[in-house]
Amino acid sequence: MSLKRRDFLNAALTGGVALLASGRSVARQSRLADVRIDVLVAEPIGKIAPELYGHFVEHLGGVVYDGIWVGENSKIPNINGIRKALVDALQRVKPGVIRWPGGCFADSYNWRDGIGAKKDRPRRTNFWVDSWEWPKDAPDGPWKYDTNQFGTDDFLRFCQLTGGQPYLAANLRSLTARDFYEWVEYCNSPAGSTTLAEMRAAAGQREPYKVRYWGVGNESWGCGGNFTPEEYAQEYRRFSEWVPRYGMELAFIGSGPNGGDLSWSRRFFGRLAERGGFGRMWGWALHHYSWNVSSGRTNDWRQGKGDAVNYPVEEWYELLNESDKMESLINDHWAIMGEFDRQHRVKLVVDEWGAWFKPGSELHPSHLLGQQSTIRDAVLAGMTLDTFHRHADKVAMANIAQLVNCLQALFFAHEDKFALTPTYHVFDLYTAHQGGESLRTMVSAPRSAYTRNGKPATMRGLSASASRKEKQLVITVSNPDLTQARDTEIALHGATVKEVSVMSLAASDMRAHNSFENPRAVEPKAGRATVRPDGVLTFTVPPASVNRLQITLA
Repeated sequence: MSLKRRDFLNAALTGGVALLASGRSVARQSRLADVRIDVLVAEPIGKIAPELYGHFVEHLGGVVYDGIWVGENSKIPNINGIRKALVDALQRVKPGVIRWPGGCFADSYNWRDGIGAKKDRPRRTNFWVDSWEWPKDAPDGPWKYDTNQFGTDDFLRFCQLTGGQPYLAANLRSLTARDFYEWVEYCNSPAGSTTLAEMRAAAGQREPYKVRYWGVGNESWGCGGNFTPEEYAQEYRRFSEWVPRYGMELAFIGSGPNGGDLSWSRRFFGRLAERGGFGRMWGWALHHYSWNVSSGRTNDWRQGKGDAVNYPVEEWYELLNESDKMESLINDHWAIMGEFDRQHRVKLVVDEWGAWFKPGSELHPSHLLGQQSTIRDAVLAGMTLDTFHRHADKVAMANIAQLVNCLQALFFAHEDKFALTPTYHVFDLYTAHQGGESLRTMVSAPRSAYTRNGKPATMRGLSASASRKEKQLVITVSNPDLTQARDTEIALHGATVKEVSVMSLAASDMRAHNSFENPRAVEPKAGRATVRPDGVLTFTVPPASVNRLQITLA
């Protein structure tokens, strides 16, 4: 007997029926499994763009100076001033795109300060110099008074070294549309064609960089100008109109909402539609940070943050629950965009996401917004990437904030010391998804229970996503539960398993993290899955873990 699709979906969710690869339905075997994951191999969602594995570099604290840039004359191994250990490690996780120079810094930055002979570059006050979050003993240095030793050419060479596509954020608040036009000209005009092309050649790059991705401002609702949506729509049209393409398809990205601010999206798209502006927009940038709002804290961005390492059980769950709001944010803003752009020509870009904690765990006083990264951050990253995969038809780019020494970084660096964080290992595990076709995946799992302010609460019990490239299928699964391992059945509908390998990132200590002294405290280890005679995979998902199953199909 064959099942109608709706009947099958209901049965899969309730665990009452299994549909085998042959297409026959059979009564479910009695089982002890907690979780059922059904992967519908014949129902692709969309391609998982490499740009979903993007990164963010801002002139903020120790991201650039002490992180990426050590200087050409440094004793630290470097490639023309760029930290070599960082280049080597970043190449491994295949960065789809790297966003620079901000962030809030972008709307105070003049790109001309960062080109030409380094000895002639001006020193400028950094946007973040007056931040209340600086450690009290933070010294002066290029993180407060930028020396501009790392500029446009240096960043674009960093992208060339690591394989990431550059994404440049233009200054809309304090520069003009002409400055934006000329930055595009400096980067992309043909060799020898313009004065700016000759200046680029003098810096060592005769051929154009061919930068495709351009952000038209950043957080224009706040540090990027404090505009209304209608005011920003006007500025967006002015900046993006008649920018030279040089035979390329430039991808302009608008400054989208702060988290759940649906009004910003609706009012901007309404005003943009008045002049038919959708042809000049490729992406709409959503920002969402996760911080604790439990234990009597408020949702205020200054007062609501917990500790990066010394957190109670409640804050473990509350942070992950907050990050899981990404799913509804994507759906809600996508629906509003569709009210005006019915063909959905404009895609979502989540160009800032990750965890944000209170100060105190930074590895050096110059690392403003630097914070330690634990196994909790790894689970947050796994859950979020799974969400992007499940919405691969909507989200075209995503950039975790930030790359090194800041917020949910993949790397720590100070002077000659360098270490990988648990979040790095998640990106390493998930690289196998890049370029694959995301597949519809359904998870039936008990919710994780915890206590919030003395009252019962629950959150998503398990997160998963799947993708396929020809005979290779990848499933990733994250378990946010601190104590419950989940015995899991995984059924592939429309394919048969030939062999499977498993890697798991887990820790028995919920505060486990890597450090310069112990850089391998948290790293992936091989796991085990089995294939039953009926073709169903069985796998025990460890508590507090991120897991990857790589499957070769028959």
